[in-house]
Amino acid sequence: MPSETTRAATDPGQVDEDRLAGALSESVTASAAIAPMLCEPDVRTTQVSQLLHGHIAEVVERNGLWLHVRGADGYPGWVHQGYVVTMPEPVPPPAQTGWDDPRPLSLGCTVRDEHGATRKLPLGALITDGQERSAGLAMTLEERRNAFPPEADSITASAMTFFEGTSYEWGGVTPWGCDCSGIVSSSFHLHGVHVPRDAWMQAMTGKLVESMRELRPADLLFFSDEPDGKITHVAISLGGTRVVHQALGRGGHAVDDLSSGDEYTDLLLSRYRFARRVLVED
Repeated sequence: MPSETTRAATDPGQVDEDRLAGALSESVTASAAIAPMLCEPDVRTTQVSQLLHGHIAEVVERNGLWLHVRGADGYPGWVHQGYVVTMPEPVPPPAQTGWDDPRPLSLGCTVRDEHGATRKLPLGALITDGQERSAGLAMTLEERRNAFPPEADSITASAMTFFEGTSYEWGGVTPWGCDCSGIVSSSFHLHGVHVPRDAWMQAMTGKLVESMRELRPADLLFFSDEPDGKITHVAISLGGTRVVHQALGRGGHAVDDLSSGDEYTDLLLSRYRFARRVLVED
């Protein structure tokens, strides 16, 4: 369990349980490669996350052409109905997330439908019925479990390679555009390790790492630039103070050493709060 100090530093406030409690008897799946999940039912508002192609969400509320949905990982947001299709019958989401679905999952591929139309899919999207891979890579769940073990060095390698060159995008979770907590959740999910979507949530997983001297690969480092200490950034340790992250200050994917002494890393180091180990040994 996280300490009360950690909770105070990360908890943004009480979730509106009443709004989320009575989900409608309706499920949708993303028909677009990426369906933006927004904070309000208005295209001009902020993206908070993304529902990827083939992933299932339950409808909590309707507001005109907008659906308030809850993804299989429990994360809520507003999606325009143009990005999704309604399932014939309500479908319980997979036990954890769409990353656990047995269908082929894109590692960055192109698919062709029965009419010959092609579409590119990002890492994490699912290939659905009537589609076949025409280029790139995709793997079934069994293949992914063999290729991407839940091991620290393998997870950091995925964060380094799949997201290399990715621009920073608030609410993004793919190599087409990603934020700091998105690279964490997607990299770990690819390896069958489930972590929450937001940095403040991730800051309450695993166990506390007592000092930076004890940092191991795949440990998570948390930072805050807020007076109240609310967590605003997360990075993945490559071992010690060397990290990989999606950094607004770098414009996107970056590998930094917090002990390098340059202006950016000094600023980041001044905002460091604590680290946590998700891969906890039995």
